[in-house]
Amino acid sequence: MKFAHAILALALASAAGAIAARPVDMRVNDSAVVDDGMPRKLSDYGFFTDAARQLPVKGVVPYRLNTPLWSDGAEKLRFVYVPAGMQAKADGEGLLQFPVGSALVKTFAFGEGSDRRLVETRVLLHRADGWIALPYLWNAEQTEATLAVAGARVPVTTPAGEQISYRVPNKNQCKECHGLDGVVTPIGPKARNLAPEWLASFNKAGHLDRMPDGVTPLPLWEDRAKVAPDLAARAYLEANCAHCHRPGATASNSGLDLRWEQHDPQAIGIMKHPVAAGRGAGDLTYDIVPGDPGQSILVFRMSSPEPGVAMPELGKQSVDRDGVDVVSRWISGMRD
Repeated sequence: MKFAHAILALALASAAGAIAARPVDMRVNDSAVVDDGMPRKLSDYGFFTDAARQLPVKGVVPYRLNTPLWSDGAEKLRFVYVPAGMQAKADGEGLLQFPVGSALVKTFAFGEGSDRRLVETRVLLHRADGWIALPYLWNAEQTEATLAVAGARVPVTTPAGEQISYRVPNKNQCKECHGLDGVVTPIGPKARNLAPEWLASFNKAGHLDRMPDGVTPLPLWEDRAKVAPDLAARAYLEANCAHCHRPGATASNSGLDLRWEQHDPQAIGIMKHPVAAGRGAGDLTYDIVPGDPGQSILVFRMSSPEPGVAMPELGKQSVDRDGVDVVSRWISGMRD
């Protein structure tokens, strides 16, 4: 928990510093968030007092997820905005319910120190007719990000030293991960995947109506070797797979339900035959074979970078070795 506290303190301190340094009139452009249309520049929203340094204006709050979605090892800087005078509502341990006018902002960066490079910023905007997801591509000068409706390809070097063609999703591809029952929805800020300290701070600041009840937080990803393998693996699958592999989502036809709250063995893939895997099954018979990750389709697909086989289908061009290890250890420890 010390690491989580340090990250939380750093995020809150950064926000406080940005607020103290900002001109009095700097605030979010609420019209850009709620009005029809797609702002051309990230700066049109006014989320940051210093966008290159990712320093937010007052009311834009940084946060982290206990177990995050992995995207080729990219560093992710996350922020949430709730309009003044309004509050998000706690809904058990699931997604916080954000009011119209709210925004979720996530910037992807690669490299460290002077070599750090902002690649894209994705925004989720809650408008009167629902959520809209828009991707913004950063320029080489790191001074502005521009709407990339058609997506983009950007050469990057991952933390593992791999040279990849990083994919910025197009506007429609955003729906593949954020789609539920035919509409766009947030997938990350669930009460169970946020630090209790952060939730308390968010509540105290007036952005959240109450502290969620009965929440058992997902384990911290950096503590994965210290917790039970099933907890670490199920948290990873919740964050990386369950937004598609659940009822009503884009991969519901697979028959897999990888949500944290799902406990039925066959629903999470144990001795379950694949339904729509095609060549992605790799001539294997079951999604998960207890005690044998090498014979489990889940691990086979996680371990592949090949299009049509790799899982997740979007959001990665390389293999998350740590993720494969966590899930493999969980399966290895299963008994028939």
